[in-house]
Amino acid sequence: MKMRRLRALVASLAILTLVAGCGARTGDEGQQGSTGGPGGQQAAKQELVVNLGAEPPTMDPGLMEDHSSITVATNIFEGLTRLNPDGKYEAAMAESWETSEDGLVWTFKLRDGIQWSNGDPVTAHDFEFAWKRALAPEFGSPYAYQLYYLKNGEKYNKGEITDPDQVGVKALDDKTLQVTLEAPTPYFLSLTAFPTYYPVPKKVVEANPNWAAEAATLVGNGPFKIVEWVHNDKLVIVKNENYWDKDTVKLEKITFLMVPDGATNVTMFENGEVDVNLGAIPQADLPRLLASGDAKVTPQLGTYYYIVNTTKPPFNDVRVRKALSLAIDRKAIVENVTRAGELPAYAFVPPGIPDVSGDFRQNAGNYISEDMEANIAEAKRLLAEAGYPDGKGFPPAVILYNQEGAHQPVAEAIQAMWKQNLGITNITLQSQEWKVFLQTRHNLQYDIARNGWLGDYLDPMTFLDMFTSDSGQNDTGWKSKEYDELIATAKRSADPQVRMEAMHKAEKMLFDEAVVIPIYFYVNKFQEKPWVKGVLHPPIGAEDFKWAYVEAH
Repeated sequence: MKMRRLRALVASLAILTLVAGCGARTGDEGQQGSTGGPGGQQAAKQELVVNLGAEPPTMDPGLMEDHSSITVATNIFEGLTRLNPDGKYEAAMAESWETSEDGLVWTFKLRDGIQWSNGDPVTAHDFEFAWKRALAPEFGSPYAYQLYYLKNGEKYNKGEITDPDQVGVKALDDKTLQVTLEAPTPYFLSLTAFPTYYPVPKKVVEANPNWAAEAATLVGNGPFKIVEWVHNDKLVIVKNENYWDKDTVKLEKITFLMVPDGATNVTMFENGEVDVNLGAIPQADLPRLLASGDAKVTPQLGTYYYIVNTTKPPFNDVRVRKALSLAIDRKAIVENVTRAGELPAYAFVPPGIPDVSGDFRQNAGNYISEDMEANIAEAKRLLAEAGYPDGKGFPPAVILYNQEGAHQPVAEAIQAMWKQNLGITNITLQSQEWKVFLQTRHNLQYDIARNGWLGDYLDPMTFLDMFTSDSGQNDTGWKSKEYDELIATAKRSADPQVRMEAMHKAEKMLFDEAVVIPIYFYVNKFQEKPWVKGVLHPPIGAEDFKWAYVEAH
């Protein structure tokens, strides 16, 4: 990676202090639902139509793992803390907290009068119930490992202990939640804003296990509440009158649409049918839309990458995996295909994450060379050594990607590079609907698959612990006791130097074993009308509408 460009991104992330603001710009002036105002100006109706881009696979915080679900959940649920417009984690359901001197015990005091959207009180017991429920082996939470920071959380999830009372979370009373950790965790407060740490309404869940499947039964505790969910069509949320900070919330209604097609999304935006488009934008249209101001780009802490099924020949051969990775011209992809300011990824953890000193990415450098001539020569050598000289005899394989989003052009470019640089001619492409695609990946029913990861908190761990042997996000089939131990060391140690050294070794191991094929580091691309103000598009987490409003125009 060119260090000048890397430093520019790191600087932009620092200046933005994790949150990108949304300023006015020129664009289509049509606004749905406006009423006449004084002096000919229209008084804005506080309603938005937002294209989400895909149907959320679930609205159960304990089960969600994708951006569509988490975007909606960010607005209808709330954890102990919440990321605010200044990029800080502020008190939310909790009004205060304190930690023990050794950093192992956290005690949270909940606010007075906090309620679920059905009027029931939110209690510390709901938090305890939610966290233990997500850790229960039979529940099958893909993010259960995010709760391994709790004392005995991992042992309970793996069935090594069966008594949930041994897990380090306990409601001392309705308003006091005591949390005991396995080891001091510098970023634990940020984790309490993540969906897996949201409370769920114990009484409602126990009465109806399918409580989160439909609008009529879904109960939340966030700034908004869900009132309508027509699956694969729209999801409607309105201001939650029972929310503790309701006076801050200006929007009365948000209608989320689920249109996956990029061309349709742009047309709907230009026609004034949507105010915010979080869905796909065609790569071919991006330069025009960015130039006109009809599309925006903000920093995003994330990596776009490919994974291969390491349990399946020929991808169980590390030489094949390395050859495929080396034969990809990442610079050509970001300059000629994605074209939105993404940076080519020659490593996995993106820039912008602090190390003991400096930046984690800068300190580690690249694990893949930028010299394509040398890369291709090495890739050919490795492929021949693996038994496929100039691609001869390489079995047919499929690149799998989800149909929501502009993934086909990237897949087509990589398909062409493997043909030109390695002689592999029988790679085909296949797309699947989002929910099906996720399940296909989880079940290891693929050859090569598109993947992407957005950071959940500001630490390298958010990009590294998903490749442990027992992670619900490890869809590669690769397992390593050595890697598991490196991650465990980083999680156990209170010494920042020891933590970071273990994570640097772990990332290097991902490339020694060619577990991942990084393509580029994300930017956040979206469309937003100039009268839409205050939407948070943070580099970590999902879009938050708590502080959003529609400006008179």
